[in-house]
Amino acid sequence: MTRLILFNKPYGVLTQFTDKEGRAVLADYIPLKGVYPAGRLDRDSEGLLLLTDNGKLAHQLTHPGKHSWKTYLVQVEGVPHDKDLQPLRNGILLKDGPALPARAAIIEEPDLWPRNPPVRYRANIPTRWLEIRIREGRNRQIRRMTAAIGFPTLRLVRTSISQWALDGLQPGQWKQVFLHPPQHQRKKQGKMSR
Repeated sequence: MTRLILFNKPYGVLTQFTDKEGRAVLADYIPLKGVYPAGRLDRDSEGLLLLTDNGKLAHQLTHPGKHSWKTYLVQVEGVPHDKDLQPLRNGILLKDGPALPARAAIIEEPDLWPRNPPVRYRANIPTRWLEIRIREGRNRQIRRMTAAIGFPTLRLVRTSISQWALDGLQPGQWKQVFLHPPQHQRKKQGKMSR
């Protein structure tokens, strides 16, 4: 049986269990042994992080070839219009190569928890919220994508990975799910043990 942890990572927490510099880490929130992050979420990003004790599941959730969609709510500086998002949908060219086509839409401001510390507010610079879905997980990819179209990211919250979503988890909260292997894998395991 596989363990899967759904964790709402707060802003400022590193996606690792220890840190020599004394910064906030996963161990400050999750008192479990034997589970490891499936992918990462930058220190200055918030939201869903999955941890598991199953390497195959971690690979399935993080490898771009497996097409696991990840959904982000993104507050950007400036006011993009729908046409400004087309390069993201086409597969924008980044310094480390072209990104796979994303799904991107302008949305109303979502009902999220307050960030601590808050995003710096500047009265003369408007902001807008986007929902962006990608199948990759390159380093700071969403931030690089929005910067490339001229709208720097101010706040980034991941809400889902594949079929797994935050579902009401507040920052710092987590829940554990136990997954049974698919039927065909159970039969193979049963035959091997004889």
